[in-house]
Amino acid sequence: MSSIYNHRQMVPAAAANRVHDYLDQIRQEYDQLSQEVTYLKMQRDEMDQKSKPCCVTVAALCATNGGATIAARQAQEMTLVQQSLAELERNQVKIKQQYEEEIMRLRREVEMLRSGGASGSSAAGQPPVPPQAPPQIGHHNSTLFGSVAPGGGPALPPQPTAPGADGQGQHPHHHPPTPVQTPHTPQQQQQQQQQSQQQAGIRRTPVDMETDGNQGGMRREGSDWVVMYNPKVPKVLNVDLVHTLAHNSVVCCVNFSHDGKYLATGCNRTAQIYDVNSGQCISVLSDDSVSSDGDLYIRSVCFSPDGKFIATGAEDHHIRIWDLTAKRIRMVLRSHSQDIYSLDYSRDGRFIVSGSGDRTARIWNTETGQLLHTLYVEDHGMKDAGVTSVAFSPDGKLVAAGSLDRMVRVWNTQTGEFIERFEGHRDSVYSVVFAPDGKHLVSGSLDRTIKMWELGRGTTPGGKPGANACKTTFSGHKDFVLSVACSPCGSWVVSGSKDRGVQFWDPRSTQTQFMLQGHKNSVISVAISPKGTMFATGSGDWRARIWSYEHSSPMAPGQ
Repeated sequence: MSSIYNHRQMVPAAAANRVHDYLDQIRQEYDQLSQEVTYLKMQRDEMDQKSKPCCVTVAALCATNGGATIAARQAQEMTLVQQSLAELERNQVKIKQQYEEEIMRLRREVEMLRSGGASGSSAAGQPPVPPQAPPQIGHHNSTLFGSVAPGGGPALPPQPTAPGADGQGQHPHHHPPTPVQTPHTPQQQQQQQQQSQQQAGIRRTPVDMETDGNQGGMRREGSDWVVMYNPKVPKVLNVDLVHTLAHNSVVCCVNFSHDGKYLATGCNRTAQIYDVNSGQCISVLSDDSVSSDGDLYIRSVCFSPDGKFIATGAEDHHIRIWDLTAKRIRMVLRSHSQDIYSLDYSRDGRFIVSGSGDRTARIWNTETGQLLHTLYVEDHGMKDAGVTSVAFSPDGKLVAAGSLDRMVRVWNTQTGEFIERFEGHRDSVYSVVFAPDGKHLVSGSLDRTIKMWELGRGTTPGGKPGANACKTTFSGHKDFVLSVACSPCGSWVVSGSKDRGVQFWDPRSTQTQFMLQGHKNSVISVAISPKGTMFATGSGDWRARIWSYEHSSPMAPGQ
């Protein structure tokens, strides 16, 4: 079974250091044990050498003086010594094998930590990377608020709020208490600030240094999160943490209901629904008919426009439509042959589109469950073209899909006809969303950039390249961009990244407003409430968080 996102490997970042410490300790013990065994072998060899003349003497005594008793005693002692040495050798071999197996296991874990971004950008076993490590991206020379290239080319808490009691879901699960977070206390000394931020899982960047001391109000901190405002643009948004929602595994996806009252999250084996105002978990959805063996990550959750249903896509290739009133499965859509990575409802609720690792997007009738169209991502001839993200246009006439082959494609919803594709990303596209105006598409990629495309200017089915289809490229993230969203008013493009950061971008000025770091692992999913003023993040640190963003009177840089 293919896997675009390797969620299982995600653990808090501190695990990397513990593994290295354990590995060093095991190596030291193994070296000490090897020295002891070597010493014992030397003793054995020495005794063997001494035993030869002794045996001759004993034989002479036996022959001349009848010293059979002495000979038997010495022979018995020699046998005991040899047995002891043999037992030591067996134990040494056994312990050596155990240590080698443990060392190999830890080495594999360290490699998973490194491949998942444990060194710097995220903790071990990152949530979402391709099954085969994506190609290394060259280092950018941009700072945190790096350059934004117009046109086509890419540019080089308060204490967490624990969820409330579970609702009466089909298979209720009880959440453990939210772990107490070490508070991040601002320090006067820069070194103390660095240590405190490392404990809170917050990476420092060149811009962090520039904004130390909350110069000009361009920095805002909570107990374990920090917002750094772009000193180059006026500060027009205030951000604050509203709720922290603890989970039992990696949070793969987050999505708001259309009325903004509820937030759905997807993790291992369950989808959970929270009341946005209280932060309480009101329902946990789990399919009891599925075997309890192994993992089953819910990769996508999506509310129906009327709020009566929620669709979930999982690793078992199935799409489940849940009746939220009855808290049970209404229907299961089966046709994909690989993991489901993305779902979206049309605005009228009549259709749902799904994206899968099987290189297809599929459009379904939500009333009957009938498969209407299968949209293939094979026109460019690339072998690895799994669909990572799908979206309906605001008017429901178009479907867009991002895929591992670096492209964004658009189809006609009614006919299933391929319309155009957008090329320009240098690595896999992991997230796509239509802008509220219906005239633009936004995509996030493993090449660390976000692009805004103008519809109608892509490459047509005949193969004619589009002219200046890429309107803007936003650069500034330090690692893979895993999720993008647009505010309902169209004023902001939001991105979540493997660098643990969330950024709000102004598509008009092509500048980022701020960078938020509030997770200890990759930000896998971001979503904005359709009612505005709130957004949510899902992370590999086993937490989802709800944040508020409010417009404030513009504050000029440095004021």
